[in-house]
Amino acid sequence: MPTASTDRSYWFREACIRCPVLQIDPRQRGRLIEIIRNLRERIREARGNGWLGEVEGLQVSLDAATAKLNSLSRTRADGRPQLVDLGMPVFTDTSQPTPLTSAQTGLR
Repeated sequence: MPTASTDRSYWFREACIRCPVLQIDPRQRGRLIEIIRNLRERIREARGNGWLGEVEGLQVSLDAATAKLNSLSRTRADGRPQLVDLGMPVFTDTSQPTPLTSAQTGLR
């Protein structure tokens, strides 16, 4: 197992897969599946050795990687994100002031 002093790219990869901003290229689906398999193997190894803290950290990474794989399933074939209909905003007439209630002013 790499350590921080021997393989800094190991720690960087773990941090990246957890990043909620990371957008996965759909062409990298196979690599993501490989990462998920590797994380599962490492979790089994860590459990076998009693490394509970390591199991917890790896599980966080596994959950993030699985969520990213699921998000790829919702991505269009051309890789562009799906459009989301936010609806039309509703505007109210604010030209007439609305009297405040006693609950809003704190006065009775």
